[in-house]
Amino acid sequence: MKAVLFVGHGSRDEEGNEQVRQFVQTIRPQIDETFYVHTCFLEFGVPSVIDGIAHCVEQGAKDVIIIPIILLPAGHSKLHIPAAIDEAKQRYPHVSFTYGRPLGIHDATFTILQDRLKEAEVVLDEHTAIILLGRGGSDPDANSDLYKIARLFWERNKQAIVEPAFMGVTNPSLDEAVVRCVKLGAKKIVVLPYFLFTGVLIKRLEKKVSEFQSAYPHISFILGHYFGFHPSLQTIVLDRLQEAMSDSVQMNCDTCQYRIHVAEHHHHHHHHDH
Repeated sequence: MKAVLFVGHGSRDEEGNEQVRQFVQTIRPQIDETFYVHTCFLEFGVPSVIDGIAHCVEQGAKDVIIIPIILLPAGHSKLHIPAAIDEAKQRYPHVSFTYGRPLGIHDATFTILQDRLKEAEVVLDEHTAIILLGRGGSDPDANSDLYKIARLFWERNKQAIVEPAFMGVTNPSLDEAVVRCVKLGAKKIVVLPYFLFTGVLIKRLEKKVSEFQSAYPHISFILGHYFGFHPSLQTIVLDRLQEAMSDSVQMNCDTCQYRIHVAEHHHHHHHHDH
């Protein structure tokens, strides 16, 4: 039997974890009905990745396909999930494991972002600034991907200013991006969260945008919706599953030099929120 194990990041806010489970249920009908489908989390949610794998094996899986529901490739997808898979290979030598890649840069991402702009009833012009807000992390590769996505998004919305920013860990911060947009002459600032589901940071962001509105009463602030249950998110995740099943994953963490180097020096500490 084949099993598909989806890996969510996990949040201190259980509502966010429940949204991941609900999302997997929405795509379940589009996955082969003979496959066993299960959801696990990297942190804050249960089960853990290794426990999720164990559950699949207990259900009789001989092939486990692991798909991270994670936006950008960083330490979690490069190190922590592969480490759990390595442990599982030792525990279950009779089981084969296939590891898919994170959602990454996918054309359907821009459909989601455009629709979130439309829902917010934003009319784009030279006085409108869009802040594409990522979580931020210590992996330069993932941080630079947000810059690439912001650039590609600007290519589709050239009449507006598009600025990347991060909620934490790295710069530019959201505060810095707002100051920059104001200096560039923005009269309307749209904050588009580059987040999959709700969580501690999304709820903190709602308060933050309200504070910006008070600090800059002459500027209109609009907070867009996170990705959530958008149909195009289903498309992306199912594409990553199809890739893994057809052996065309373009990321090999078993031979990744980044992983080999960092695994020797990296100790993961959970100091961030989600």
